[in-house]
Amino acid sequence: LVCVRRSLLGIKLKRMSDKGIPSSIKFLFGGLSGMAATLFVQPLDLIKNRMQLAGKKVSLAATISDVIKKEGVLGVYNGLSAGLLRQATYTTTRLGVYNTLFEHFCAGNASPGFAMKAAIGMAAGAAGAVVGTPAEVALIRMSADGIAPPEKRRGYKNVVDALVRMSREEGVATLWRGCMPTVARAMVVNAAQLASYSQAKEALVQHWKMENGIGLHFCASMISGIVTTAASMPVDIVKTRLQNMKTVNGVPEYAGIGDVLGRVIKSEGFFALWRGFLPYYARLGPHTVLTFIFLEQMNQSYLAMVGKGK
Repeated sequence: LVCVRRSLLGIKLKRMSDKGIPSSIKFLFGGLSGMAATLFVQPLDLIKNRMQLAGKKVSLAATISDVIKKEGVLGVYNGLSAGLLRQATYTTTRLGVYNTLFEHFCAGNASPGFAMKAAIGMAAGAAGAVVGTPAEVALIRMSADGIAPPEKRRGYKNVVDALVRMSREEGVATLWRGCMPTVARAMVVNAAQLASYSQAKEALVQHWKMENGIGLHFCASMISGIVTTAASMPVDIVKTRLQNMKTVNGVPEYAGIGDVLGRVIKSEGFFALWRGFLPYYARLGPHTVLTFIFLEQMNQSYLAMVGKGK
């Protein structure tokens, strides 16, 4: 991808940017940017899920070594099809909604305040989570299969097989298991990620005089990733355990969000809620960077192409 700077496109690009990008294109670019980023960070997502489901303290190195030893090098990409579907549904919705609302609440050339950015981010995250929960459940289960005893593995072939079997064997409602913590996590993530990204980007331009380009997008994304990781991990581990739980004789492993939190803190300690912090950030940081870089470049390339067409 080529970074096309606004200053090189002159008045023509400025006029096009004022008109904005059609909502359908925003949704498309949102999904494509998330899917492209997932191709790079899927192994980190799998490692994070394995550490959160371990039920005990495990190191990053030991988890990676265990995956490669038992499942091969390509084992770190187990669940990739579900990860891509999650981005196609969740990220498409959240970034499309966020960008649409962001433009709607812009008064002239004035940017919305931080509180408004956070509110927009939470609304976008909630919408994306509801749409993306089925793919999220499939991803968690496919990622977790490798640590289960052979006789208890679900053995999903791909995300389509996972969705079909869950619907047939456990009921359609299972596709939205853990929807509440997924929505809560998404609201926290987006309030922190999207709002802090926009705020960091503005601050870097205003105080550090950085020019619009990949360098600016990278720095703003890394700052956004730190904020998001610290805020969302406790909700994420609750979501992961609820979506992977099994029902024995009609009784689910966990009664709900409070039960997960209480049992994790009691049996594993308070800081177990942040277990997997390093792979979580190692995944979220680059994914945030790559998603926004791809998105920004797609937006700028689209404006340049349409501008030339005019």
